[in-house]
Amino acid sequence: MSHIITAGLAQRLPLPAENPLQAFAEDVAATVQRHSNLQMLIYPELHLHGTEHLPVEDRSAALEAAAVSLDDPFVSAIGAIAAKHQIWLCPGSIGERDAEGSFRNTQLLFAPDGTLVAHYRKMFPWRPYEPHLPGTEFVVAEVPEVGAVGLSICYDSWFPEHSRHLAWMGANAILNVVKTTSEDREQELVLARANAIVNQVYMLSVNCAHPVGRGRSIAVDPEGIVLGEAGLGEDTLVVRIDPAAVQKVRDHGTAGTNRVWSQFQPDDASIKLPLYSGELDPARWTPQQPQSRS
Repeated sequence: MSHIITAGLAQRLPLPAENPLQAFAEDVAATVQRHSNLQMLIYPELHLHGTEHLPVEDRSAALEAAAVSLDDPFVSAIGAIAAKHQIWLCPGSIGERDAEGSFRNTQLLFAPDGTLVAHYRKMFPWRPYEPHLPGTEFVVAEVPEVGAVGLSICYDSWFPEHSRHLAWMGANAILNVVKTTSEDREQELVLARANAIVNQVYMLSVNCAHPVGRGRSIAVDPEGIVLGEAGLGEDTLVVRIDPAAVQKVRDHGTAGTNRVWSQFQPDDASIKLPLYSGELDPARWTPQQPQSRS
């Protein structure tokens, strides 16, 4: 049965890609000790593959050099950290070299027993600056405590189709791991609230800390209310995710008014979507049961 889960948004500086695991294990241990009720811990995008200590012209090559396959001992070692503390662990994303040899920016989610239960390849790299190839599949993962969570990386949140699909696939919360070093973090805070409101989901947006990133990690509830916002430096936001709150908003409406997932009746006419060469079919509008991918 679904119930409330306590999640930590770990706003941290990136760790150097050459040897990040010991420092990462120490930070997880210290964070769990400081916040003993944590059941899930989420880190920023590319947290374990930091290159900021290198000259700018060398960073893309260093990112590629650090990339590993999902069956690499590096990934297994992260799972062991999750198992040691018996928590759901999202270490942010890593550089992945997939089976075809393509270079991806891939978000990972580990279960409390250390199993890699889901991975998601960033669909919307921030071009032309990011060297990764885009992924093509939306991913939600079943988390018994909250029903399901959707995986999302940084710039994905700027594309409304992304969060909408994750909610439609059954996500009650979206884990948006971020590495925003540019001036647009202010706009991303608006997007976090907007995506939460229009999809009636929790949005957990975890950015890296100053001076590398712009900080201001944010947690938003299904009605768009800010549960917590960090400052610029390293910090851990601790919030509770309640799937019953999601259902209540969908049943009774945002602010008791708007029931966006109940807008259509099955016999309403489809709405053509020329941009996608497709249509919005009222018969398929209602959110689905979670479709986990491992």
